[in-house]
Amino acid sequence: MNLQRKIISETNSRLKEAILNIMCNNKEVPESIGIADLGCSSGPNTLMVVTEIINIIYATCRKSGSSFPELRISLNDLPGNDFNYIFRSLPEFFQKVKEEKGAENCYVVGVPGSFYGRIFPRKSLHFVHSSSSLHWLSQVPVGLATNARTTLNKGKLYISQTSPSDVINAYVSQFQNDFSSFLRSRSPEMVTGGRMLLSLMGRSSIDPTIEDGCYYQWELLAHALSTLVSKGLVEDEKIDSFNAPYYAPCPEELKIAVEKEGSFIVNRIEAFEIGWDASVSSNSSTQCEDKKILLLSMGQQVAKTIRAVVESMVENHFGNEIMDDLFSVYGDLVDDYLYKKRAVYVNLVVSLTRKD
Repeated sequence: MNLQRKIISETNSRLKEAILNIMCNNKEVPESIGIADLGCSSGPNTLMVVTEIINIIYATCRKSGSSFPELRISLNDLPGNDFNYIFRSLPEFFQKVKEEKGAENCYVVGVPGSFYGRIFPRKSLHFVHSSSSLHWLSQVPVGLATNARTTLNKGKLYISQTSPSDVINAYVSQFQNDFSSFLRSRSPEMVTGGRMLLSLMGRSSIDPTIEDGCYYQWELLAHALSTLVSKGLVEDEKIDSFNAPYYAPCPEELKIAVEKEGSFIVNRIEAFEIGWDASVSSNSSTQCEDKKILLLSMGQQVAKTIRAVVESMVENHFGNEIMDDLFSVYGDLVDDYLYKKRAVYVNLVVSLTRKD
């Protein structure tokens, strides 16, 4: 995905800073370095961060005259992730590392499981990375699940300007619990002085209903579903009973959570904006029967990206039959929105160090 690649590229300087800190703050380069990429997914971007880490370590070793260390690389995601896709790409990856770096001591393993719990041995990790994952909650906030007796967030899929305080508080509480669990789980797994670099969707304001918190990503999707209700394709109750397991925090929330947990030092928390057009490609197209190329509108390209991210959970709740209609309408709504104003995602980058 272009958006994910853009986010990873934007955080490269912080990635280099963290790896150099691990390499240079020791009297000598560690003989074996444990690295984990959490929420790695599977696809063309999966090994992008790992490749960059290897490049940084290799350049540092060449400059200092040190031997290239053993790298223990763990790729983590939920059990449903297509780890076989990753494994099939490893022979080519290892060959490239050997040819370009002369290194044969890189070991890559897949680690299925939720990063909201323990997944690694004690003191086994020097560096932990996670990109575009921690905004996904471990579950729908308590009280908002599909089987909840009372509909609190009627007609909405996420926090909205019309959402009651109970809905907002439920989302805030769920994120705080999840992020605290994440930090508590990583604390025993990391060595003293280990570094963690996290990037996730967020927002610039303490107000959780602000538009840049991906508010309109979910708001427009709710509008698209409402359009299908008017066409008789979806029932109102289906919308009322769906709440996305997602939360876009602000920097202050992250800082407070880290300080409260107590195992990590906050090196920096930064926010940068990415235009919605970062998720599209200039050559996105579809082939017509007459062999002519019909370029997709910006909205339809954004819809294609969002569909790749959320389709499985939306389809599970609403059914497969409406997916094409839903994201077609959604794309049209995005086009209308982008005509009126520039839309942005806010990405938060968090750099932490494991305390003594």
